Amino acid sequence: MPRFVARLFVLFAAALMLSVSAQADDSVIRIGYQKFNTLNILKGTGNLERALKPLGIQVKWHEFAAGPQLLEALNARAIDFGHAADAPTVFAQVAGIDLVYLAAEHPYPKGIALLVPADSPIRSVRELKGQKIAIGRGWNVQYLLVRALEQAGLRYEDIQPVYATNAADARAAFESGQVQAIGLWDPYLAGQQLSSKVRVLRDGSGLSSNRTFYVASRSYAGSHKEVLRRVFAELKKSEQWAQQHPQAVADLLAPQLGVDARVLKLATERRDYQVQPVDARIVQEQQQLADTFNQLGLTPRKIRVQDAVFAESLL
Repeated sequence: MPRFVARLFVLFAAALMLSVSAQADDSVIRIGYQKFNTLNILKGTGNLERALKPLGIQVKWHEFAAGPQLLEALNARAIDFGHAADAPTVFAQVAGIDLVYLAAEHPYPKGIALLVPADSPIRSVRELKGQKIAIGRGWNVQYLLVRALEQAGLRYEDIQPVYATNAADARAAFESGQVQAIGLWDPYLAGQQLSSKVRVLRDGSGLSSNRTFYVASRSYAGSHKEVLRRVFAELKKSEQWAQQHPQAVADLLAPQLGVDARVLKLATERRDYQVQPVDARIVQEQQQLADTFNQLGLTPRKIRVQDAVFAESLL
């Protein structure tokens, strides 16, 4: 079993033992979020708190560095609802987390990319052969890397992955010259583009939809449908506003996330904000991602993504 998935199983098991102290409270919805997503926007407006007040529900927000950590918290019952990218969600399903897909965002292929220094002699993905690349296990950009290498006629074994646990560590390795390339996602991607001289070697266009998925524990989704319907109703309103006001989004999120407004504006301008049901096409995309990781030996077993799709639309 690959070490990454083994580590996930250990973390999930340990988190489950701690879950007794983190039992759900029906008067509270605990929402997990990461930097730069519509949940951030919704948090900043305070509209969800107002929408849930008539139901007697309070909102507690919990920030996570990345999808794997958020999904660990979901498994530990430390949160009820949250979002994660396509790849971490697949790894979580493989690891046995009893999550359900509730909805998905529109594709965001330009929000992930492989970068090299602007003066790098590497001009194509094919020239990554034998090179060191900073990447994370189970990251959405790991899937992009796999697909980009495949398109260039290379295998994952043809490069030297240098695994990082978070974007900060990956950027440190890249900026210090320890690696020749890096895989990043927004807003860290936008931050790297604005703070240093880099060149996009390949983004997700034509290779990865880079979708965000909204997930919950199966038990919470089944017993709190009305609460989740209101969450999605407010989320849709936030997205309609965000699509038309990228600068306002950046100004709203900058102090909340501690990220430069210029970075957030760049990331917002290349994103299509729109939540949608998890339909057959999206399931097929996610299944292809899951099968790809399994064929590479990065996950220990096959999964059927459809098994984790919530049976009822809450949009």
